[in-house]
Amino acid sequence: MSSIGDLSRRTGVPVETIRYYERMGLLPEPPRTQGNYRAYDAAHERRLAFVKRSRDLGFGLDRIRALLDLADAADRPCGEVDALARDQLAEVERKIADLQAMREELRDMLDHCHSDTVADCGILERLRGKDAPPLGELSRSD
Repeated sequence: MSSIGDLSRRTGVPVETIRYYERMGLLPEPPRTQGNYRAYDAAHERRLAFVKRSRDLGFGLDRIRALLDLADAADRPCGEVDALARDQLAEVERKIADLQAMREELRDMLDHCHSDTVADCGILERLRGKDAPPLGELSRSD
């Protein structure tokens, strides 16, 4: 058995996050010592490592909960696990496409920035929109 601080150090998960996962039902509440401290065992550490790795891969708490439920029912077919992983992959690929589009837009902005003054800055013009007044005029409260 170990303390929450020890569990945190071994897994790299902050103490407050461990408590949060307990409140969210991702980790079972550990037994308490006579001094009323949480006492974690190896099963808690394995489960926390699973949750951490899932979070590292971008899974949300609901999907992690579903994965844990499936992991706890070893006799079920793994098609549901595959479906959750495929959904997560699709989400990651969507985010990558969004990031690539942002990168291209920023590159394009930088490629078209050839002014010497902020008043003529092409980047600021594109950020505020072509027909919008200059930013100085936007920030004034007339």
